[in-house]
Amino acid sequence: MIRYIFITGGVVSSLGKGIASAAMGALLQARGYKVRLRKLDPYLNVDPGTMSPRQHGEVFVTDDGAETDLDLGHYERFTGVSARQSDNITTGRIYQSIIEKERRGDFLGATIQVIPHVTDAIKDFILSDPGEGVDFVLCEIGGTVGDIEGLPFFEAIRQVGQELGPERTCFIHLTLLPYIPAAGEMKTKPTQHSVKELRSIGIQPQILLCRCDRPIPENEKGKIASFCNVRPSSVIEARDVGHIYDVPAAYHAEGLDTEVLWHFRINDAPLPDLSRWNGIANTIHNPDGEVCIGLVGKYTDVPDAYKSVSEALVHGGLANKVRVQVRMIDSEQFDDEHHPLDILDGVHGVLLPGGFGERGARGKMRAARFAREKNIPCFGICYGMQLSVVEAARHLAEIKEASTTEFGPTDEPVVGLIEEWTKGNQKITRDETTDKGGTMRLGAYPALLEPGSKVAEIYGTTEISERHRHRYEVNRSYIDRMKGTGVRFSGMSPDGLLPEIIELDDHPWFIGVQFHPELKSRPFEPHPLFASFIEAAKVQSRLV
Repeated sequence: MIRYIFITGGVVSSLGKGIASAAMGALLQARGYKVRLRKLDPYLNVDPGTMSPRQHGEVFVTDDGAETDLDLGHYERFTGVSARQSDNITTGRIYQSIIEKERRGDFLGATIQVIPHVTDAIKDFILSDPGEGVDFVLCEIGGTVGDIEGLPFFEAIRQVGQELGPERTCFIHLTLLPYIPAAGEMKTKPTQHSVKELRSIGIQPQILLCRCDRPIPENEKGKIASFCNVRPSSVIEARDVGHIYDVPAAYHAEGLDTEVLWHFRINDAPLPDLSRWNGIANTIHNPDGEVCIGLVGKYTDVPDAYKSVSEALVHGGLANKVRVQVRMIDSEQFDDEHHPLDILDGVHGVLLPGGFGERGARGKMRAARFAREKNIPCFGICYGMQLSVVEAARHLAEIKEASTTEFGPTDEPVVGLIEEWTKGNQKITRDETTDKGGTMRLGAYPALLEPGSKVAEIYGTTEISERHRHRYEVNRSYIDRMKGTGVRFSGMSPDGLLPEIIELDDHPWFIGVQFHPELKSRPFEPHPLFASFIEAAKVQSRLV
């Protein structure tokens, strides 16, 4: 019998529903249960693929090519369960599907309405294809209770609660308890009003997860329980912790998983095995050393734009028992050739993340050259790899006009638009007129590594599968022109048409990859490239 847990948020946004959902999933896993996590996003975009990182943070890509909310990255990292296209839905996708059906005449002349048609579509998403042997499906509702765009989703989960009953559904509401220094008091009224808003649309939360920066006094817990119609033990303190990987153990200590199991009348659940989480926390808080990585990108003022990269660097640190300090460096400042690169002095590694467009790109190329000439470990991902190749073509292969067609027409298109590639048995074609949304080379693709190369040594194999998200690709016709410069194309697509990995032969650690390895990194299974990169940075830290 699959049970459903719905996580909603109130008072303010950015309280951490994604982390809370992921931590809840991890706690149930630690007790031996199989979980699946899903995200329902109320915005009208079909998916976040065309949204600015400043609006939405990073786009997390699944193996099956879905462009999804970054919270799915938290789900994967905390539980190790790979997300799928069916684990993220938006209002845009719901409406797109309904309108397509209406145009085909599938509704047989019926008037299409929010209730029942939109809510039924949302319920179908929640209940369909949870996976084999799954015990719990956790569904996070994006946004905040009271948002007008979220009403169909709240109505849909209310209906699911009615149809399946309390023995199969549980509602957790994440809220905020602000502390007013002038009054010297923690205030419960925002939480009371948030729950009142939720109850006004027919949803009674069973558990309140209360974000706070200090302990909740027992009398305040009692007040919240009384006014919000929950048990005192169901008012869970979600106090700020030192690191997000401390959250599962902290929530267990406060009794979150115990309350969930009590609600479902599960009395025979085994105690959670949190030894792995305790081990990770110990390494994070008691490292053997520290390395500094300079992340050179164009969205460094929005940390969520590089969320998976930052987490993968932490995982690389875990593998090497070191703390990783990430220095966010705006690449746009380096677009000016006269701007000094002295901010890169003292970093133990340079990471060039993915991105799009011309702004800040020349700055990334200057950073790549700096790392190459100074023998500093350098890791280029997607666009970072492409720009590293352009830089090497200009200064090592002496192709002075080398460029990418992403900047515009060029006589030396070292990087260009991918016009065709193979996915499974299907040939995919694109051109300049193709819609931007959902049309990139997306999802997991295989690659073959050159035997004896550094990347083959790092992976321990010559056949890999990694997740992609790109519209441009290194032009393979330039491979021969770059031979003899020390640039090795050590990874290719199985058909030999698309370069996947480059490395520099006479450099301590300089690797560029067309894919996004950060999307598959986990705290318990750090991605081998990130583990190796931090290991190289650790060596560099002893040389500085």
